[in-house]
Amino acid sequence: MIGNSWDEILKNVWESENFKKFMNMIDHEYLMNTVFPPRNYIFNALKLTPYENVKVVIMGQDPYHGENEAHGLSFSVQKGIKVPPSLQNIYKELYDDLGIPIRNDGDLTGWAKEGVLLLNAVLTVEKDKPASHRGLGWEKLTDYIIKIINEKEEPVVFILWGNFAKEKISLITNPKHYIITSPHPSPFSARYGFFGSKPFSKCNEFLKSQNIAPIDWGRKE
Repeated sequence: MIGNSWDEILKNVWESENFKKFMNMIDHEYLMNTVFPPRNYIFNALKLTPYENVKVVIMGQDPYHGENEAHGLSFSVQKGIKVPPSLQNIYKELYDDLGIPIRNDGDLTGWAKEGVLLLNAVLTVEKDKPASHRGLGWEKLTDYIIKIINEKEEPVVFILWGNFAKEKISLITNPKHYIITSPHPSPFSARYGFFGSKPFSKCNEFLKSQNIAPIDWGRKE
């Protein structure tokens, strides 16, 4: 399904009857409604960041629900789409933290290729209906993915922005890993602790301390 190491790691999931029934339900949603991201982008985060490449996990909630926005990466939008407010704030913090110039596009594919798993907890959404697919069953898969990453021998940085993402802390039990938390970068909460939290430099300092190459947060492709 993915085309890399995730296929073998998640083989028991892909082959389970429950998952097949679930995906039939999701396929029906795509047939009956306008659903984002496009069907072939649902597992884009896994496709772009194979298991062995995962250095960082940035948790999101569910995909953007507007036309042509979502493409399977948390906080990221497709090229040519206006940068959403939360991502604008992420870029501002990135500039303040590491001096990386603020971009005018919101495609974070380069981060994914650097080893940043941009994972939403819910992988699909109905057009113009935020959180409409929450509770359908995606959370079982994405929580399992977090648990699998938690088992990695190599240290991983988990960046959890906002209360929803922080709920995943209970799944991260391996003391080798490093958890960075702050308020969500949305305009409603960014000024209450997201700005000034310096997640990008903290992440890279930890990776370097573990003899792992840091993330090039300025990478675009």
